[in-house]
Amino acid sequence: MTLYQMSFVYRDDAARLRARIRALRTAKSECGDVLRVRELERRIAELSVILRQSNELASLTEHYYDRGYHRSEKYTL
Repeated sequence: MTLYQMSFVYRDDAARLRARIRALRTAKSECGDVLRVRELERRIAELSVILRQSNELASLTEHYYDRGYHRSEKYTL
């Protein structure tokens, strides 16, 4: 599998994460229990970090070999 092909996997993962975050936000808005709301907020925050990383990696792997593409120092050695 090439890095370009891997970018599609990261994009698919990001789409699933976005859908799950939307579902958790809906559940949070319908929930009346304070403890459950905090638990949902924590889970949303955790998934949001993973979503951001997945989007960053999708972009990096999609354009890794493009001339002139500025790579984030975060993902380079």
